[in-house]
Amino acid sequence: MKSPVVKRSIVITGHKTSVSLEDAFWKGLKEIAGHRNLTLSELVALIDSERRHGNLSSAIRLFVLDHYRSLLGDEKGDHNPTREMMAARAV
Repeated sequence: MKSPVVKRSIVITGHKTSVSLEDAFWKGLKEIAGHRNLTLSELVALIDSERRHGNLSSAIRLFVLDHYRSLLGDEKGDHNPTREMMAARAV
């Protein structure tokens, strides 16, 4: 049985690295980069610079998950503690 996780190479901050992601997370990451007018490499570099622990693949998954959760919260008008925590950290 083929694994749903695919290893992909990407250049960030001038060096080549690889991340192992499921297609859904890779697609979501590309969509987010496009909506922010960033290249995939630029977005991954930002995620990499913000991560506090764990590997880059996990940081990307959490970033994509948080992005889409935030959108759902915006649509519902819900209180989103994760989004608020990330906004406070950015200040």
